[in-house]
Amino acid sequence: MTSLAEADPYILSLPGPESPAILPQWIKPGNVHANARYSAAIWPLAPLIDNPGTGLFTIYWRGCPAPFLDQVKLATWTMINGRLRPTYLQDRGARARARTSAADMRDTCYEWLRLARWLHVRRITSLDACTQDVWRAYISERLADGVNRGSGEKICSRLTDLWAFDQLSARPAGITRPPWEEEGVDDYLPSADGSRGENSMEPLDPRVLGPLLVWAIRFVDDFADDILASWQARERLLATAANNEAGPEGLAALASLLLPAARSGDPLPSVQMHGRRTLARTYVAALTGASLSQVDRFNERHRLSDVANARPGPCPLAVPVTGRINGNPWREHMDFDEAGELMRHLGTAAVIICLYLTGMRPQEVQGLRSGCCPDPEPADDGTPGRHLIRSHHYKNVTDTDGNHISAGEEREVPWVAITPVVHSIRVLERMVPPGELLLSASHHDYLYRRRLHGALKGSSLRDRTEDFVAWANHEAHVHHLPDQVIPEDPHGAIGMARFRRTLAWHIARRPGGLIALAIQYGHMRTVLDARTSSAYGSRSRGGVHSVLDVETALAAADTAARLRDRLADGEKISGPAARRAITAAASTPRFEGRIVPRTFVKKAAKFLARDGVVLYDNPDAFLICAFKHDNALCEPEPDATAPRQYACQTGCGNTARTDGHARGMRERADEIDQLASASPEKIARRLRRNANNLRVAADAHDAAAQSAEDLV
Repeated sequence: MTSLAEADPYILSLPGPESPAILPQWIKPGNVHANARYSAAIWPLAPLIDNPGTGLFTIYWRGCPAPFLDQVKLATWTMINGRLRPTYLQDRGARARARTSAADMRDTCYEWLRLARWLHVRRITSLDACTQDVWRAYISERLADGVNRGSGEKICSRLTDLWAFDQLSARPAGITRPPWEEEGVDDYLPSADGSRGENSMEPLDPRVLGPLLVWAIRFVDDFADDILASWQARERLLATAANNEAGPEGLAALASLLLPAARSGDPLPSVQMHGRRTLARTYVAALTGASLSQVDRFNERHRLSDVANARPGPCPLAVPVTGRINGNPWREHMDFDEAGELMRHLGTAAVIICLYLTGMRPQEVQGLRSGCCPDPEPADDGTPGRHLIRSHHYKNVTDTDGNHISAGEEREVPWVAITPVVHSIRVLERMVPPGELLLSASHHDYLYRRRLHGALKGSSLRDRTEDFVAWANHEAHVHHLPDQVIPEDPHGAIGMARFRRTLAWHIARRPGGLIALAIQYGHMRTVLDARTSSAYGSRSRGGVHSVLDVETALAAADTAARLRDRLADGEKISGPAARRAITAAASTPRFEGRIVPRTFVKKAAKFLARDGVVLYDNPDAFLICAFKHDNALCEPEPDATAPRQYACQTGCGNTARTDGHARGMRERADEIDQLASASPEKIARRLRRNANNLRVAADAHDAAAQSAEDLV
């Protein structure tokens, strides 16, 4: 007789107590994490995890009420080892998966456990007693406590999956189909308030990102050699101290080095430990040739750690200081005790640069390995080639059956790296062995030397960034650099996921000051507009393009709103595109806020495709560009929907200028004149000529400007 499992390939055979929690076919070769038995009280999901940027998740069964343990455990085992039917998935959108990630499985299981505890409190002892009325009561309470719409959708979907996986069990519990499956989920969800995702995160404030990027680049370009040399010197001292043998010469050297200083009131070599300063035993052992046990006994006999805590001294390393801040050495000497902390900050600085100056998602940076960005071969004409970063991406990567692939896959199109990114990768390659993850958690654990899984995780990188900010602010005060203090961001912590949207925000709006790295914006906008490959940063149009489209559309809407306000206040307008600009300003909706729903992504791309009626502010050129592709003198790419603002040309038919722009030109001319007065004559003549050109352009605006009413 054919069993149910044999007749239907989607139904799994019943597991026994000794069955593996995760069946072998779902464990990738090379994954050596321990599996559990079905009867175990703890199920590690690590055998399913091959993404180096993901934590190792575990399911603990101790939180499940006893009457429900067998039912929920079987449903979870079926979810881990089975696949949802295509007929179940076909109406659930492009994001539906036959098999999801280990993290999602863990969260889904815990949602089921939460339901089981709710039922248990109400003296319900089996999942088959969960009628439609019970479902309604539970979901009403579950979504009432501050759950937003996006989270509510996930909760409903996970509860529906409990019913779906029960259908795939050889011993179904008889779970009732949730009522929102028949009636529609909208009536059960809170009102729409946006959605989680890249565009729901606030971009970093320019006042934060400017000095943050300055310090990160300074670390990589100016301090890296000193830091890496000090770490190597520290490692040599540690090895020396560990191999020293006890002898009378070492003891005599200890007495000669430490006792005169202790008796005369001089500081002693110290390190920070457990919240206080203590004698730098390893450093002292390496300097004197004494063994570590000799140093410990000598320290205890003379109570030298107490002296070191009261009079802490440095532990200078024999490493030259080459880095500079404003022309002065950034350190008097490199210190044994500071080497580990500086290595930690150096890695953080490199991560900040890679995240902001590429547009990668955090998990892609976490997945980079040494050798990912080889030096390019020069072109046939001798010009240097572009550095390309070969990386893996992980978001929405599935196999042909729709199953989530934890290890991700290599991008079909690599990222293009500019110089600061290349420097950062080269520094990270000096911090880890060849072929290793650039952010290997084990190799970047300079303080504790633990064996850790994969790459540094998001929470660790977030904490390291906050520590980096605190360090940079301390140094800014020490070196009298008040303009390089990193202020607190008004929207919270500097999370890794915020850099991607911040890049798009700054490309779209190009604010001045420290953020206006012209080479970066030029490089990124050129590459992103060259959409013939439709692939930079993504296998599809929905990668970093979509983030940039959203920011560009929001910036254009802000430009239109400001122009409407200026014209309503009586300002006049001039330029060949003045009428088009007025029309565009009148027809562009005002967008309040910067957190946008997922549906806005497609609307943004459609909005930007309206050739000739999308407005781009160019504060550097003191004008607005009503971008019409065929008129543009900035030589945009064939499929570009935005101007190359860094290449704005005089006489372009897309330009319009307001009275406010003219005032700005005159103010800028005055600033240039002041600069010229303090410059050598040859440079001063050039500056005054630039100032005069600005005033001539402002006068031309005044002569030609008309009110919006007159033009319309």
